[in-house]
Amino acid sequence: ISDFTEMMRALGYPRLISMQNFHRPNFPLVSEVLLWLVRRYEPHTDIPADVETEQDRVFFIKAVAQFMATKAHIKLNTKKLYQADGYAVKELLKVTSVLYSAMNTKGVEQVDVNEEDSSKFKFDLGSKVADLKAARQLASEINSKGATLYDLLGKEAELREARTASIARPLEINEAEKVMKVAINSVLEQVQKTKDMLNNVALDEAALEAKIEKRKLELERSQKRLQTLQNVRPAFMDEYEKIEEQLQKQYSSYLEKFRNLTYMEQLLEDHRQTEQEKFEEASNMLRLIQNRLKEEEQHLLTSGNSDDSDVEIQEDEGSDSEVEDKLMVKQNTTTEALLQG
Repeated sequence: ISDFTEMMRALGYPRLISMQNFHRPNFPLVSEVLLWLVRRYEPHTDIPADVETEQDRVFFIKAVAQFMATKAHIKLNTKKLYQADGYAVKELLKVTSVLYSAMNTKGVEQVDVNEEDSSKFKFDLGSKVADLKAARQLASEINSKGATLYDLLGKEAELREARTASIARPLEINEAEKVMKVAINSVLEQVQKTKDMLNNVALDEAALEAKIEKRKLELERSQKRLQTLQNVRPAFMDEYEKIEEQLQKQYSSYLEKFRNLTYMEQLLEDHRQTEQEKFEEASNMLRLIQNRLKEEEQHLLTSGNSDDSDVEIQEDEGSDSEVEDKLMVKQNTTTEALLQG
């Protein structure tokens, strides 16, 4: 681990690595170091850095191992890398020792030249995304199948006894013949039922075709009869047309009379309304005249002189009677004039 940390520091790894980092499995650090070494070896490589799930980690380790095998001809143990402990450091040391020796002997420029020469062995994973998805799906299916197989194997202890008992039991030929005959008879019955159903289907088809032909003939006859009825004029059609013309005339005269009657009723209603208004006006005028005459009588009665003698009073009474007569004559003439009006 100390050699590995010194080599990583010499190669320029930005993070400090100590011996305590690998006392326990530390897969994030191992994946980060592997990705940095791969990009140090080939800057333009395309390896996914997603290591969240178990399948992503397996795919990452396989991709790095395949890259190192094709590019640097370094064989890595994927199981030890996946453990991410001290055993993984030995596998990482294989890659770091190659890069460290190349840096010490040939320099950084020579390393770049070697990388350009080996570009023809570039490992491209972009074209294998579909294969990756298919592999993940197959892995999930394998897990489910393995679980079902495990459950079935768990029942093997119970089924083994039944299987051995059935195998150990002596086989009687007569019983086997009976069972085979019963099975053959059931199969023959099913075959016969199927044949009968097929025959019935053929008969039903023939019957339906006959019904269809019959309906077609009836439809043709009905259409021909309809055409003949449409072309023939009924005997009572002339009389019907004459009665219809008379009815139209009667209806027009009825409408005219109904309109005239409505108009006359409206005129009568207007006349009654005007007469009622005139009667109300006349009654109001009579009421006003009566009130005025009463006021005048009261005025004449109160205008007499209370200091006159009894004779004068009698004369006044006579004169008052004459005045009252004149007022009554005037009132009668006014009432007659109003009534005439």
